[in-house]
Amino acid sequence: MSEGKLKTICVVGLGYIGLPTAVVLASRGTSVIGVDVNKDVVAKINRGEIHIVEPDLDAVTARVVQNGFLRAATAPETADAFVIAVPTPFHDNKADLSYVHAAAASVAPVLKPGDLVVLESTSPPGTTERMAAQLASLRPDLKFPRHGEEGCDVQVAYCPERVLPGRVLVELVENDRVIGGITHACSARAEELYRIFVTGSLLQTGVRTAEMCKLTENSFRDVSIAFANELSIICEKLGINVWDVIRLANHHPRVNILQPGPGVGGHCIAVDPWFIVQAAPEESRLIRTAREVNDGKPKYVLEKIKTAIAGVRAAGAEPKVALLGLAFKPDVDDFRESPSLHIAEIVAGWNDCAVLISEPYADALPGALAGHKHVRLIADAHDAVRQAHIVVMLVNHRHYKDIPVADLGDKVVIDTRGVWS
Repeated sequence: MSEGKLKTICVVGLGYIGLPTAVVLASRGTSVIGVDVNKDVVAKINRGEIHIVEPDLDAVTARVVQNGFLRAATAPETADAFVIAVPTPFHDNKADLSYVHAAAASVAPVLKPGDLVVLESTSPPGTTERMAAQLASLRPDLKFPRHGEEGCDVQVAYCPERVLPGRVLVELVENDRVIGGITHACSARAEELYRIFVTGSLLQTGVRTAEMCKLTENSFRDVSIAFANELSIICEKLGINVWDVIRLANHHPRVNILQPGPGVGGHCIAVDPWFIVQAAPEESRLIRTAREVNDGKPKYVLEKIKTAIAGVRAAGAEPKVALLGLAFKPDVDDFRESPSLHIAEIVAGWNDCAVLISEPYADALPGALAGHKHVRLIADAHDAVRQAHIVVMLVNHRHYKDIPVADLGDKVVIDTRGVWS
């Protein structure tokens, strides 16, 4: 086994995490092969273009492609290290690891002694070890690590991402990283990889601890958001402005209540807690309850919209509902697990009102909204507000901050983000 310098890195999965990771590595002068099964994505990247929205990513991508440090392909090629950053979808409250298995299977044929394989995809504890066992079954000519056994041909580790959309290029470099190797040698080898571009601390630990750490970070945030969402429902029932309560309570030196909203979205916070519940269903009572609170918030918002529609119709008008924002959080083009998109799709499915959609990060209606004749994407949010009887603030994009309260007039306003409260 020879473990020299990591000269060529293969990044499997060129999505919201994989592409920025490949680009940052390439920007450090490392030769990077980016792999994606989508031929259009591969062709676009090889032209120096990108398929996602992330500040400054387009310029850096164009530069590293032009300089020859980044090249995209549809299958893995020989390299010194392989970073797997593929989706782990969520079905029936369980992780779908089929993309991880497929990525490992695609990497297996090109592995050689001295290589490193790092899984970054959010996964339940034990996934990385099962991936190593899968690789071992596909490549019986190579020795792969097992817990407590040092000495192998290919090192395997887990290192979860912890970046914020809109700040990915900054946080990939500056944030601390948790590195969990199956063995100590695996952790050390993975640290060599991340030291190429990370200026934050690299914290070595065991592989299952690293997997659990990622889930814990997002579950903590989910529980905190659930408190805020439940508080908003309680305050509304009692006729109290929740935004005032939170603002005043947060003046306590040891209180930091988050902001409520229409639910929780994105691939991380809305999904990761279920991985813990899946691993320990009887013990994760608080985590499960928080998920149920946050998953139930869209239903609460939908009931308010339904009541408002009935009120407008009772007054003799054909209701027009303006829904402001579809992304899972402000100022991103990411609609994964978005409660706002979920709400919009259900309102559209009622077929009992005109639906005016404002989403500055969508060129066309996403998801199940497309094809409904009574649903329109309105480019100007002010125009959507002017036409509507009911205005629902779902995502507080910065584009909406200049909508005057006076424009709301006598409209029914459902403000899930406290923009006008």
